[in-house]
Amino acid sequence: MKNYLDIYWTFFKTNIATQFQYRAEMSIWLISRVLEPTIYLVVWITVANARGGSLGGYTPSDFAAYYIVLMLVNQFTFTWIMHEYEYRIRHGALSALLLKPIHPIHSDIADNIAYKALTAVIIFPTAFLLYVLFDPTFNTDLETFLLFLPSLFLAFFIRFFEGWILALTAFWTTRNDALNQMYFALSLFLSGRIAPISLLPGWTQSIADFFPFRWTIAFPTELALGRLTPEEIQTGFLAQILWLVLMTALLKFVWRSGVKQYSAVGS
Repeated sequence: MKNYLDIYWTFFKTNIATQFQYRAEMSIWLISRVLEPTIYLVVWITVANARGGSLGGYTPSDFAAYYIVLMLVNQFTFTWIMHEYEYRIRHGALSALLLKPIHPIHSDIADNIAYKALTAVIIFPTAFLLYVLFDPTFNTDLETFLLFLPSLFLAFFIRFFEGWILALTAFWTTRNDALNQMYFALSLFLSGRIAPISLLPGWTQSIADFFPFRWTIAFPTELALGRLTPEEIQTGFLAQILWLVLMTALLKFVWRSGVKQYSAVGS
């Protein structure tokens, strides 16, 4: 265990230094992470006010709280690794990673954490500014917060593993941009980012139950806000555990299968 901690710490420091070399790109990505939930926040507050001050059980203050928490949840669970492997595989950059005595996923996890550690200095002040501007209503107690933390931890690994699985489709395709776009479209609609799941049509809510997106974004967000019953919390954690087990098994299978047929310049 200590060896892995040392390895992660080394990866983390290296990736922090690397992230500083791409400050402009990091800023652009960060702006998009802030703008998306802020736009939806303003839209749904406007709709709620137009409907007499409430929509589907959400007041303007409830919408503000929902999207502020969702912004934080999305920031600390998202991954961009599905955009990386196409280049690594086509250009042979993966070959050097395969020669190392540790699985490449560990470096990618450290890279993800390093980026989020750097951008946290912007995300948290932004969340506080939104809090001041929109006066959200939070119904979170200590017990709820302590449940929220493991749900966020599980959500991070589910999203990271599903992103890695999507990335590894580049072993069999020349480009995986189309798959990436389909993934992001489904995630946008079924994760609670466009609107809280309870505001979607009934059939859409049923579909959302069978995809991991709801359990990695909407569930931790609603849990943090105290909007779930004990039964819904149990269902959410069970769904997260099942998805994590499935993603772990699928990732191992796809990785082994992909590496066996990997061929690229320098491989």
